[in-house]
Amino acid sequence: MNNDTRYAFGTLEDRARAMGGSEFPDRISLRDHLTEVEIGAFQVERGTTQRLRFDVVVEVSLTPVPLDDDVDRILSYDTLTDAIALELAAERLNLLETLAERVAERILHEPQAIRVFVRIEKLDRGPGALGVEIVRSHADQKNLTTDGVPLRPLIVYLENVVISSEHLPRWIDRFENHDSPVILCVGRSANPVLQTGHGPTQRRIDLLEVEQNAWMLASRDDRCVVVDSRTELDWAMTKGKLSVWAPSKLVLDAVAGPPEGMLDGLMLASWLAEQLDAARLIVVGDQQSDAEPEVFHHSDPKVF
Repeated sequence: MNNDTRYAFGTLEDRARAMGGSEFPDRISLRDHLTEVEIGAFQVERGTTQRLRFDVVVEVSLTPVPLDDDVDRILSYDTLTDAIALELAAERLNLLETLAERVAERILHEPQAIRVFVRIEKLDRGPGALGVEIVRSHADQKNLTTDGVPLRPLIVYLENVVISSEHLPRWIDRFENHDSPVILCVGRSANPVLQTGHGPTQRRIDLLEVEQNAWMLASRDDRCVVVDSRTELDWAMTKGKLSVWAPSKLVLDAVAGPPEGMLDGLMLASWLAEQLDAARLIVVGDQQSDAEPEVFHHSDPKVF
């Protein structure tokens, strides 16, 4: 067995030491951290939980002052467990790779963290453990502005009167040139919605109605690109691209999604704004004159 193979299947501490160079930074670790969660891309993995095992090693910088046995001067172990818990609670994920990336990114927001090793294994999908292992450093961090502050988008809800208006391109001009990344949201069209009388199927049909309207918006202006995943939204925000949100994937995969019942487009936009920690939610609708596209009004000034 060569060294690469030995380190690949050895402990994360061994691998970190092999890659660390002649001088090893300090490390903190979390090993054999078990939790149960719903995760997976296959239909058989929906509606049921499975065990995950986490191993995390973080290389940390030395503190410029003596520790003096002061917990506030170290990178706490709680940072590691909290990163896992917060990402698991954020939304239902299909891939361990996505979860590992997000856990690593959250830990690397800590100023003392230099590099992080994350291993996640599924324990209930076969006779052995199935897993992924990643290594990330500050240079690998994504979805950050140049000053290190996470991007906070502007969420814009367009009422149907705006989508069908001849002045829609002027609105798009305004949003395309905004200082913040902009995500456009829409509701259902004015057409009658098919009623199934069955909650779960009705929820999917309501979401599809919203997505049809999103594609209708995209047909009106080529700058309106429809996206449905968190990864695509994050990429668009990082690149300053204009996005139109198709809600089915995020809503159906969410750990705590929008309330049950008839899904209203504005309610979905508000929910997305909360998930992305949006800088602002604005509504453009029939209270605006087409001749005055500069004017916005707020849907809920108490929150946004």
